[in-house]
Amino acid sequence: MLQQLFGLTGQKALVTGASRGLGQAIAMALAEAGAQVWCASSGHGGADATVQQIRAAGGQAQALSADLADPAAVAQLAEKALDQAGHIDILVNCGGTISRTPAVDFAFADWQQNLAVNLDATFLLSQRIGAGMLERRRGKIINIASMLSYSGGITVPAYTASKHAVVGLTRALANEWAGFGVNVNAIAPGYFKTDNTAALQANTERNQQILARLPAGRWGEPADLAGAAIFLASKASDYVHGHVLAVDGGWLAR
Repeated sequence: MLQQLFGLTGQKALVTGASRGLGQAIAMALAEAGAQVWCASSGHGGADATVQQIRAAGGQAQALSADLADPAAVAQLAEKALDQAGHIDILVNCGGTISRTPAVDFAFADWQQNLAVNLDATFLLSQRIGAGMLERRRGKIINIASMLSYSGGITVPAYTASKHAVVGLTRALANEWAGFGVNVNAIAPGYFKTDNTAALQANTERNQQILARLPAGRWGEPADLAGAAIFLASKASDYVHGHVLAVDGGWLAR
C-alpha cells in the first residue's frame, strides 16, 4: 500500500536548482523513491555532484544546465529534458535567486533578474512540460514558494514579489489543469540552511530572532523537505491541487 502511494518507480523527474541545497535534497529524495531524475543547474557541470551521489546510491540521474534568467535557455532546457526522457512525469521548479538591498536602492536589473529566475522560468517550464502532462492526463508540478510568500520580508522586495507570484501561479495552473489529472502544488520552505540564507545565518542578531520564533528550535536542513516532495510527487497527493505546503518548523504557527 505504501509503495503504491509513495513509490516513484518508473517516473521521470526534472528538478531545477539541483546543484546544491533544497534542489539537491529534493532530487536525491525523488531518486531514492525510484524516479529517474534530470538534475538541472545554472552552470554547466553544476549538478554533476548531485548526479554522482544519486548514482552512488543506486539511483538514476542525468545532468542538465541552463541560465534560468534567459527565456531561450529555459526553453532549450525543457526541450533537452523531453528529448532525453521522452516525457516528464514530475517537474520541480526549485531554481531561484535572491538579492538583498533596501528597496529605495534596489537596482532594477536585480529586480528583473529575480523575477526572471524565480517566476518567469517557473511559468515557462510549467507551460512546456505541462503541455505533455495535459496530453497524457497525468503529471505533478511542484513549485518552490517561501515564507516570503506570506509576508514582506526586509530588503528583499524582488524575491518577495516573485514568491507571492509563484503561489498565485500555482493556484492559477491548478484551476486550469486539475481536471486533466495534473497536480500543481507548492512547497513553502521556512528558514533553511542554504546559500540563500547565508547572510541571515551570519547575522548574529537576526539569527537569534529567527530561532526565537521557531517552535522547532532550529533551522531546517535540506533533507527536511524530502517527505513533502515525495508526497506531492506521488499518488498520495492525487486529490491535492493548488496547495501550498509549509515546511517551516512551525514558523507560521507562532
